[in-house]
Amino acid sequence: MDVALPWRDRAREELSSRSFDLLVVGGGIVGAGIACEAARAGLAVALVDKRDFGSATSSASSKLVHGGLRYLRLGDVRLVREAHRERRALMRAVAPHLVRRLPFLVPLYDDSPYRPVTLQSGLWLYSTLARERLGGLVSPERARRAVPELRTDGLRGCGLYADAVTHDARLCLANVRGAADAGATVLNYAEVVALGSERGRVTGADVRDARDGAELRVRARAVVNATGPWVDAVRRLEDARARPSSRLSKGVHVVLPLERPWSAALTLLRDKVRVSFAVPWEGMLLLGTTDSLFEGDPSDLTASEDDIAQVLAEASQAVDPALLVRERVRSAFAGLRVLPGREGDTAAARRETLFLRGPAGMLSVAGGKLTTYRRIALDALGALRGELGLRRLEARPTPLPGAAELGDAATRIARRFPELEPPIRSHLAHLYGGLAEEVLAPAGQDAGLLRRLHPDAPDIAAQALYAGRAEWAVSAEDVLRRRTTLALRGVEGPDVVARVEALLRPVRSPA
Repeated sequence: MDVALPWRDRAREELSSRSFDLLVVGGGIVGAGIACEAARAGLAVALVDKRDFGSATSSASSKLVHGGLRYLRLGDVRLVREAHRERRALMRAVAPHLVRRLPFLVPLYDDSPYRPVTLQSGLWLYSTLARERLGGLVSPERARRAVPELRTDGLRGCGLYADAVTHDARLCLANVRGAADAGATVLNYAEVVALGSERGRVTGADVRDARDGAELRVRARAVVNATGPWVDAVRRLEDARARPSSRLSKGVHVVLPLERPWSAALTLLRDKVRVSFAVPWEGMLLLGTTDSLFEGDPSDLTASEDDIAQVLAEASQAVDPALLVRERVRSAFAGLRVLPGREGDTAAARRETLFLRGPAGMLSVAGGKLTTYRRIALDALGALRGELGLRRLEARPTPLPGAAELGDAATRIARRFPELEPPIRSHLAHLYGGLAEEVLAPAGQDAGLLRRLHPDAPDIAAQALYAGRAEWAVSAEDVLRRRTTLALRGVEGPDVVARVEALLRPVRSPA
């Protein structure tokens, strides 16, 4: 499908005709966060990504906003404290509709690497850093009530703490929307193929539109490289001799249906360093993650059958194997973590963020966590403060577009569209918050937009139309994989794809 997209034409015109303060290369959560904070600080900002926004690691995470329990074992109390602070900010102010608190259980079996007293001490410290009252041991009976499929044979005890869960791709899109609302020019499917320079300083980039091959020059006073797994490839556009800054760790996740609802997630202790998770997510069960060195082309990343088998086998430590049959898997996906440094075991590597200055002044950002993306964005802008003329950088958490309490958003939807089923209202309130009424507005003239795109998913036709109008969706895949939950539910069949493509055809410029 190749539909006319006037908003792309306008963005291309702005990118080629304006001079920007900052060009951000990479539209994952870090790049989108940098663009959002920079635009809100009053800078003229351009954001480009060679694929769709959030299409790599930022839509392939464990969907967790958390302090990182295992980082205590690695001795990184500072990172845990910072992550907890950011988790609270996201839950309370930045995106309360997208980031939701969730209890976590840590089952201890006969072969566990920890004793109950050790786990209890660790959870007490973790919860103290989180300013939570949870943090101790609970009975197997209480744990089973929260997780009906929890295995109890060999269960010696169970720890309890709290963290949060999110829809990672939509959190990324909310930051892109925040940047655009503050005046940034954003364009996906726009690859940086060369950097421009004057007098030995980077002054922008040549960008190629992946849809038609057209190239344009973007001029900017400063350039940030936030391309995740491609960070070193972009660094070599500035300096062909640039040495690798990081290595990549492959993480695979598997999604299955849940027979009965879980009110808590599971943290599975694989050894004294590595953990994996079983998380109730969007009414399904999300399992993972693996952690292995990846040395191939990031564009070729896939979840293999061996990866899926590993995830299912590791989950069987604590989850009823009857739930973990291969034929029940709805979807699987793989993502890459960027780990600063070139040596050591990937599972034991610290999730630090590396800021690198190239010889012509480009700032590259490598590593970090989804949870702390906002802090990383502020640190990146702090490093550019002098050349951007930033006298003051606001660090207080600022709500993203749509930020609202779930109950309030769902109530407003119910008043305007009482015919919507409660699960759909709840789903829309979670994904869009206060913007849900904007998503549903065209349904006032076309009730067909309130219909589900698939009987087994709460996503409706109005979401696909909105994705093309206001969320920069170019293809059905953009809608299915990153703007709705259809692909992860495994219901992106030909009929659904055809319906989404039909909704994208009359797309107009984003609001």
